[in-house]
Amino acid sequence: MSAPVKVLIVDDHPMVAEGIQSILETYDDIAVVGTLGNGQDAVDQVDALDPDVILMDLNMPRLGGLSATEILLEKRPDTRILVLSMHDSPEYISSALSHGAMGYVLKDVPTDEIKQAIDTVMRGERYLCTGAEGSLKPKTDAREALTGREQTILLQLAQGKSNKDVAEGLNISVRTVETHRKNIKRKLGISSTAGLTRYAMEHGVLQGTGSAF
Repeated sequence: MSAPVKVLIVDDHPMVAEGIQSILETYDDIAVVGTLGNGQDAVDQVDALDPDVILMDLNMPRLGGLSATEILLEKRPDTRILVLSMHDSPEYISSALSHGAMGYVLKDVPTDEIKQAIDTVMRGERYLCTGAEGSLKPKTDAREALTGREQTILLQLAQGKSNKDVAEGLNISVRTVETHRKNIKRKLGISSTAGLTRYAMEHGVLQGTGSAF
């Protein structure tokens, strides 16, 4: 028998977290490794808890779910993050997916759908619950939005910093910077560093500072 899927629940409402935990603990192939109340605790404790899947709320104190998702995936790219939210607007869903979440589940779904979502992302597939899927309209002409982290890196690259300089400044690996750089170019449809600099100038990115992001 294969090892159970290790699940971490991150939600600032204890009753919600405890309710989800009690549901998931009825499944033999799932082990809840912890419940945390904010994204910063998840970032700080993820290595110790070693989850396969993180159920992530969006609006939390200290560090919200979107920023936490991005930072957690920098640290542990193989972790699957499922956003668990009450918001079904396309903006929330698109933003969660652009930050790296593999799935989006509304908090009012039937309990077995959370299990189905976990199974789906563990297979490496994206999961959107019925309500989320219905509200996400395909946008053929819109550029995919940059995340806050990507904007920060775009700013520093546009200032002429090397991947190594950016990596040292943000305390991440050069490979992580390269991955962000590749994603920025893909999202913006830009192939050269000069093009990134021009985009940053035209869109006012260079007028701000790194702290603005």
